[in-house]
Amino acid sequence: MIHNLMPWRNENRMTANMNRIDDLSPSPRKPSGLFDHIEALQGDLSWGSILDAGTGTHSLGWITSLQTERWTAVTGAERHAAQVRRIATPVQRPQDRILVGNWSDPALLAGERHDTVLADYLLGAIEGFAPYFQHRLFARLRPLVGRRLYVVGLEPYVTGQPATPAARLVWEIGRFRDACLLIIGEQPYREYPAQWVVDHLEASGYRVIASQRFAIRYKQRFVNSQIDMCAPRLAAMRDRDLARTLAARGEALREEALAMIERDGALRHGFDYILAAEPA
Repeated sequence: MIHNLMPWRNENRMTANMNRIDDLSPSPRKPSGLFDHIEALQGDLSWGSILDAGTGTHSLGWITSLQTERWTAVTGAERHAAQVRRIATPVQRPQDRILVGNWSDPALLAGERHDTVLADYLLGAIEGFAPYFQHRLFARLRPLVGRRLYVVGLEPYVTGQPATPAARLVWEIGRFRDACLLIIGEQPYREYPAQWVVDHLEASGYRVIASQRFAIRYKQRFVNSQIDMCAPRLAAMRDRDLARTLAARGEALREEALAMIERDGALRHGFDYILAAEPA
């Protein structure tokens, strides 16, 4: 069972997690209430050296606002690294690093140890860079964790049967996006439940000290980003009839979802989660 589960709390989810480069200008402002919760869990414990194991503009924007000795940010794609560098350049110190690498490579950061390690939606993203490596991820990170590991994840929402109209729309948008990616040969992300993560953390030499789920309220940004990301893929599709059919389906989903958001304020469905763990 998940340990120390605290009461659920609503969060306006500010990131669309699938295959998208975020647009965030340089700023010390914390981009998400999820990071506020991590700060509360950290309390008076020093951040020390931080490893952002699956960096992005949101996570690194937050890390650069903290009092740290140094930070290391790792991404699996050069295009992501370029965008992260743009937001980090004004505040990056000589001891800070942005690296492109793959956690399936045993040489990546070999022999290093960091006081705090952040895996911000890293588990879901691994599928696009090292398929079938998920069950080994936390063991791979274990030698790097000096004091504390924070895992931010998303409960899967493209599986199972949706129970509400809002859930159905989120489910259909996710499956539409994944279908577009698969048809052109790209790999969708693959999310894992919090309990799966707890089990694998404990099997990999960690002690889970806290966990919490956050109800998600999807808004216009999610809907538009997920459907818009399919446009260049559909434009490159050889079967133009199929591409037009999929594009029309995407626009129909957009119209229905935006109308529901206008009426109800958000698409309420699913949970993000945060797990805090320490070496056992």
